[in-house]
Amino acid sequence: MRDATRRSAEDFRRRAERAGVFLDFDGSLSAIVARPELAAPVAGARDALIDLVARYPVVAIVSGRPADELARLLDVDGITYEGLYGMEETATDITLALLPSVERAAVLVPEAWVENKRISVAVHYRAAPDPPAARATLISALEPIAAAAGLELMEGKMVLELVPADRPMKGGAVERLARERGLDAVLFAGDDVADIDAFEALDRLSDEEMLTLRVAVRGPETPEELVRRADLAVDGPGGLVELLRVLG
Repeated sequence: MRDATRRSAEDFRRRAERAGVFLDFDGSLSAIVARPELAAPVAGARDALIDLVARYPVVAIVSGRPADELARLLDVDGITYEGLYGMEETATDITLALLPSVERAAVLVPEAWVENKRISVAVHYRAAPDPPAARATLISALEPIAAAAGLELMEGKMVLELVPADRPMKGGAVERLARERGLDAVLFAGDDVADIDAFEALDRLSDEEMLTLRVAVRGPETPEELVRRADLAVDGPGGLVELLRVLG
């Protein structure tokens, strides 16, 4: 770990009594895999989280996965799980009417498949023989479906997801917990487009004189914008675990 990264982590750790650590899961605490059900925390992640829970009043996982799935994968007492981008407890089921049209769109791309998250619908194309062509085809097919339903088409790593528009997502969950728990320092670490929303929340909290630390978990598919906005970057889930050990 670089000296500057270690100093930033140690400065944050000194505020631990009223600090919160917020983390993405896929691509941050786990490696990117072909299908979501194959994901698992990388070596050392659970032990690092256990140490964090003992030191910080808030340790939260904010993810596109359901909360119960995150809890099963990590199995660490004391963690707050904010599932489905922090919308799980407030959004209504939108998938019943959408699924037939989304599934017809997915059929246009070989090896694409649909994931029903209840409050959103995702189309994965990582296994497609030509991912760039698959992306273009799916965007063209899904954008009208999203628009007709008043939804937003959100892009991730080899996935396109129809989500509720104009609704607080990861950033909303971070801000809500930070305010509810009276935190004066907040760290968020993530690796994908949806995590930019959390970085923007930290920008707002920083304007209120809260200490914030934006961490990009850098990998081959990490958006350049996320890395550009970050206060520091670590190399993959292994690098994040190393940072978490310093924080703990």
